[in-house]
Amino acid sequence: MSHSTFGLIGWILFTSLASISGAVTAKHAQTFYASLDKPRWAPPAWLFGPAWGVLYLCMSVAAWRIWREYGFGAARAALILYAAHLIFNTSWSYFFFVRRSGLYSTVDAALLSASVYATGIVFWQYDHLSGLLFIPYSMWVTFAMALTVSVWRRNPELLGSRE
Repeated sequence: MSHSTFGLIGWILFTSLASISGAVTAKHAQTFYASLDKPRWAPPAWLFGPAWGVLYLCMSVAAWRIWREYGFGAARAALILYAAHLIFNTSWSYFFFVRRSGLYSTVDAALLSASVYATGIVFWQYDHLSGLLFIPYSMWVTFAMALTVSVWRRNPELLGSRE
């Protein structure tokens, strides 16, 4: 295998850490999500896994393309932004499923959305395809933020702030 192939595998594994840590913090997510009052436009629970799988793959490929073309030295800020956005990505599950805080999960969703848009814009400046790979992710996190707010408003007894 080439250096580039190992790099792609590395970016997929690095990005997958966010999904794995999110899944660990949300070990009771399926039961809790099923108990919530959700809007009619909420996707079925089974859709989240495949959707996130595709999004994580798109993110990984985008970051890999930047790394492959520019390396860490020339694209340091873009790749640090990419890594930082994964913190917001991971922490949403903790705030929603563990802390059960509508407030914190909404704030995190807003920060995630902003960081995804920023990463997509910065990636676009380096490589147009990498920026385009962030469009579905941007759309999904915007939708997820709206869903978070809606579910919180419908379930204040289950998602009230737990400070």
